[in-house]
Amino acid sequence: QVQLVESGGGLVQAGGSLRLSCAASGSISRVNALAWYRQAPGRQRELVAFITKGGSTNYVDSVKGRFTISRDNAKNTVYLQMNSLKPEDTAVYYCAARVTDIPQKYDYWGQGTQVTVSS
Repeated sequence: QVQLVESGGGLVQAGGSLRLSCAASGSISRVNALAWYRQAPGRQRELVAFITKGGSTNYVDSVKGRFTISRDNAKNTVYLQMNSLKPEDTAVYYCAARVTDIPQKYDYWGQGTQVTVSS
């Protein structure tokens, strides 16, 4: 089992920044990738970014150049630095962990943290 706890959401004006954190615990050694997803009201859940055990990263096109995913292995924590935020970034952001080699098959999820960007 892997437990994930997100923090760092909040209300910010357009153009501002937020940093989300996700603390992982449990069977960390089984985790192959950590990701951030988001879901806005009335929309499907969307993969925002992920980072693999080897350190490779990938982003959805809409956040490239604005968001950065990183991790601190000593703290078992993954971060999502969000800059130049836009109202369309408003969503609940979820941290997820993948223990398989199947892309986008994430097995463990956090409770989510709300990000609201005002115009």
